[in-house]
Amino acid sequence: MAAIAVRYLRSVGAATTGPAPVDPLPRPHLRAVAEGEQPPVDPREFRRVLGSFASGVTIVTAHAPDDPAGPAGFACQSFASLSLDPPLVTFMVARTSTTWPRIARAGAFCVNILGAGQGALCRSFAVSGADKFAGVAHRPAPVTGSPRLDSVAAWIDCRIQAVHTGGDHLIVVGRVEALGAVDETVPLLFHRGAFGRFAPLDD
Repeated sequence: MAAIAVRYLRSVGAATTGPAPVDPLPRPHLRAVAEGEQPPVDPREFRRVLGSFASGVTIVTAHAPDDPAGPAGFACQSFASLSLDPPLVTFMVARTSTTWPRIARAGAFCVNILGAGQGALCRSFAVSGADKFAGVAHRPAPVTGSPRLDSVAAWIDCRIQAVHTGGDHLIVVGRVEALGAVDETVPLLFHRGAFGRFAPLDD
């Protein structure tokens, strides 16, 4: 079959040695979204559809000795593990957040993973401008000193490794320095604007 193909190419005058020249592909057309142009996804529909994804709930905290406002913290749904070697985690925070600059100055943070009975605690840390730590028991995390909240399902003590821009949010990567968990604690879940709890399925 190969010999037949070669004979045919020779009969039509095609080269049979070396690759044939190939015209370069055209450059892609790049442009910014014009004023008045509709975005590809309606923001309300985006929130509705993405709300179908159930997630855990955390409170990210930080403390800097030179911060006159005391410890900082905010409720965070967008937390995930990122890497095992090295041990890295990530969370996302709005670029308009007034809490994030204080965490950034501290250079470290503690992720407090909430248990099923801590929905009210989560709501208190979601309020802007309030004294979020009023009446909240906590202790310093072992390496960075960031506030480790009492009675949480798990905690992860981190130093800030990198920060990347992601649209209207920042993607924060933390290197894990210490961590711990209470195995029997049921985690708090968030789904379609409401809190819930995890229950295993029957086999």
